Amino acid sequence: MLYGVYAWTTFLAMGSVTLLLLLITPGLQFRRVLGSQCAKLWLRVAGISVDIRGLERLPAGTAMVVANHSSYIDGVLLKAVLPANYAFVIKKEMVKVPLAGLLLRRIGAEFVDRFNRHSGAMDARRLMRAATGGSSLVFFPEGTFLPMPGLARFHGGAFTIAARAQMPVVPVAIRGARNILPGDSIWPRPGYVSIEVLTMVTASANDDAGSLANILRDQSRAQILAALGEPDLAHDGVAQLAAEREARRSKTI
Repeated sequence: MLYGVYAWTTFLAMGSVTLLLLLITPGLQFRRVLGSQCAKLWLRVAGISVDIRGLERLPAGTAMVVANHSSYIDGVLLKAVLPANYAFVIKKEMVKVPLAGLLLRRIGAEFVDRFNRHSGAMDARRLMRAATGGSSLVFFPEGTFLPMPGLARFHGGAFTIAARAQMPVVPVAIRGARNILPGDSIWPRPGYVSIEVLTMVTASANDDAGSLANILRDQSRAQILAALGEPDLAHDGVAQLAAEREARRSKTI
């Protein structure tokens, strides 16, 4: 409990200072670098050890990173370790969170509507323009996270964009984040996180966009599942019901 209070106090204090700096810092790239440095600093202050492997596998050009999602701190972790130019794709509900929505907009996050089909289609077209225009993106293709260990099924939106934009997909496995901040608790705990950048999955011009998106999705998910060593929840009825409950809960916020 004492650590949890300390972690949240430092997070809110540093987040507020970061937001103030982002409001006065010109240039998106400078703001993204600032956000990355502040994320690294908070992890150190909070005593969260992070081991990152495989960064050399990230391509020099644009790419789409897809990672498993198990905790609210996943975004902070990836912001701290990935190159600053990556734009995070985040559920639109985060816009309503005080201060967080503004902070995310200042570092160039892209928001997507998961529930309104028309709005979601517009968001997808915007992301497609960003991808074809040279923006590197970060997706959590599970869409949400569950309290139990395991990898849920991947939604196809990120991979459709990657296929149509002829963008390579880089899977990333995050291990240990659930132990630090479980989905069913508000109290973080100190701990160790391992982040591994896996083998890049590339597009092929010989396949149509629909088939290619499925290939990118399946190969990326298979790599992450193998690296995690956790259960495959894609066909687990209990996990599916939990995900649907979470989606309904998020829709009411």
